[in-house]
Amino acid sequence: MKKWIVLSLMLALLLIGTACSSETDATSGDDDVLKVWSFTDELKEPIKTFEEKNGVKVELTIVPIADYPTKLKPVLESGVGAPDVFTGEIAFLKQWTDRDYWENLSAEPYNAESLSGDYVDYVFDLGKDSEGNVKALSWQTTPGGIFYRRSIAEEVLGTDDPNEIGEMMSSWDGVFEAGEKLKQAGYSLFPDEGAIRWFAKGEDPQPWVNENNELIMTDAKLDYFDHAKKLRDNEYTAFAPEWSPSWISGMDGPVGVNEEEAGESAEKTEVFAYALPTWGLHSVLKLNAENTVGDWAVTNGPSPYFWGGTWLGIYSGSEKKDLAWDFVQMMTHDEEFLTDWAKETGDVLSYLPVTEKIKGDFSEPFLDGQNNYEFFLEQAESIEPGIVTEYDQQIDTLLGGQVIEYVDGKKSKEEAIEEFYKQVQNAYPEIKLPQ
Repeated sequence: MKKWIVLSLMLALLLIGTACSSETDATSGDDDVLKVWSFTDELKEPIKTFEEKNGVKVELTIVPIADYPTKLKPVLESGVGAPDVFTGEIAFLKQWTDRDYWENLSAEPYNAESLSGDYVDYVFDLGKDSEGNVKALSWQTTPGGIFYRRSIAEEVLGTDDPNEIGEMMSSWDGVFEAGEKLKQAGYSLFPDEGAIRWFAKGEDPQPWVNENNELIMTDAKLDYFDHAKKLRDNEYTAFAPEWSPSWISGMDGPVGVNEEEAGESAEKTEVFAYALPTWGLHSVLKLNAENTVGDWAVTNGPSPYFWGGTWLGIYSGSEKKDLAWDFVQMMTHDEEFLTDWAKETGDVLSYLPVTEKIKGDFSEPFLDGQNNYEFFLEQAESIEPGIVTEYDQQIDTLLGGQVIEYVDGKKSKEEAIEEFYKQVQNAYPEIKLPQ
């Protein structure tokens, strides 16, 4: 796996160098090449299919997501070495839809607006600009859930059934009651307090900034401070920060409590559950769980939420828009391709004509045969459209930082909230704070 990652990074750097070369180099010999840029390798296999079906060559440039916006923006604005198709991630999607980078897919000859009823609502909505024009489409939906260990659930909670566990976890009182039972049995409910931030966003779904440029601080987000503090004070977590080595190792067996600081002397625990979206199963759990394969299931938490996603559209300055649209069509609403893709990868689709046909036949061995596909589609139906703004990534980060300050005992709740408001105002002077 490490060797593959190194080779992928080397390839990405090589392709970036090609894409950012001079205009002469970028255009010579490229008449029959469709250029695609992305922050993920998930387009590799679809590109092979597209090349075989259409007898064309596709050049895929993969840029690490941390560098993607800064690498892509200059070529889109200059047109030099620009791709014909490029993807966008939820973190910066709304920063791009209102610019002229993507072609307007609502216009002729695309007429993408006619597809609106064929997609999960929030997914289709996110690809639109502020005027309601479709700029990008996505083949996937990324609702989240709670992935939990069946054996621990059976031992401590008396059942491993996803419906019954979901009922227990459907309220904050139920979450904390389960946390106490797990603690008494020597287990940790979650790896860390950050696991619950998604439920704080999903519980009362409103945009961070409304049409009047006002910051919307919901009760659910205020309660996030208290819920995170309760998890910490009652020692319901393993103190394993998200994406840390201990967070990863907790998926496959015992992990040291606060292992990042305590080291080998850390008391051992096993983590009961992780809050992850659809892609978390295939890109996180499966890659890091060897001893616990088949011991997992997925269920709901206190509220529906979604995390991530990939949208793609046509560069407005492309000279190969017909071919680019053919690729976008295949990825987002070609029934034959998407049916094969979903069955092969388990990717949860947003395209309803396909999901309605295939959702009943899924059985995931990693989850002991559970049909997680049907579960996630039900969760997706409850996600509110229109809640994502261009401010989200930065404001989410600022909020999370102040929650940690409160949880760590460095600030009172009032001080943390006041500092959060101050930081938002410094970052975005135009935003009006709550009175």
